[in-house]
Amino acid sequence: MKTSERAWSEILRDGDYLADESLALMLGLAVELERPLLLEGPSGSGKTALAQAVAKGLDIPLIRLSCYEGLGPHEALYDWNYHLQWVRMTANDQVNPFDEEFLLARPLLAALQHPKSVLLIDEVDRADEAFEALLLEFLSEYQISIPERGVVRASYPPVTVLTSNRQRPLSDALRRRCLYAFVDWPDLEREKDVVRFHVPGLSEHMMAHVVQAVRLLRTWDLVKPPGLSETIDWAKATYLRQVADWSRDWVRLSLGLVVKDALDMAQVVERLDELVNADT
Repeated sequence: MKTSERAWSEILRDGDYLADESLALMLGLAVELERPLLLEGPSGSGKTALAQAVAKGLDIPLIRLSCYEGLGPHEALYDWNYHLQWVRMTANDQVNPFDEEFLLARPLLAALQHPKSVLLIDEVDRADEAFEALLLEFLSEYQISIPERGVVRASYPPVTVLTSNRQRPLSDALRRRCLYAFVDWPDLEREKDVVRFHVPGLSEHMMAHVVQAVRLLRTWDLVKPPGLSETIDWAKATYLRQVADWSRDWVRLSLGLVVKDALDMAQVVERLDELVNADT
């Protein structure tokens, strides 16, 4: 599927995502070259949202694999329905226990079987190195080897997006198989553009206050600095409550929209005046 960067930008916009030219280019090339796209960057910078936006913009299913330590083939690739195997074989000893009816497709196999889909392998850095090794065949050939049934290949490779918050280094072998983009916090003007896009009714004055306050919070030593989704939530709430004055009371009462940790909340409350008076 050959599509210009402009067209990919429009596809992402249809999925409620504003992408810069470089990111749209890498996404387009990943699809054209049938290669996975690895997105790295701070938590909350919009990596997962990009995959969701591709699925929404193209109107195709999103298949998501959320990674964690200890993730293995039975959760990621496939498994067998042992109960159904037992029932069928009890009734008929001629049944092949490895017929397709007994195969349980997990996210990676499901993505190969679906004619068109977006596969999101989310926070791959949370999984261990053994899982990375498991991924290599899939990422190289868009195929899975099932000893009892042979090789399953994709007739139409899924748009594959991996995300990483850089909690641990990823292997060179995995990186070589992917195209790469670093998704950082947007600059001031782009973050304002994002808010305008998602909350078009919010005044420029209040939008500037929200964006500057969130950007100030990211400079503090918080356990969970606010991401783009928090910026959008705060802007939406400000608009829905028809807040016309960036007051100390509104900032204090609405902190739960952007601060999601008790220790962070205590620190932010102590510095509330700084937040209220953030430069606009």
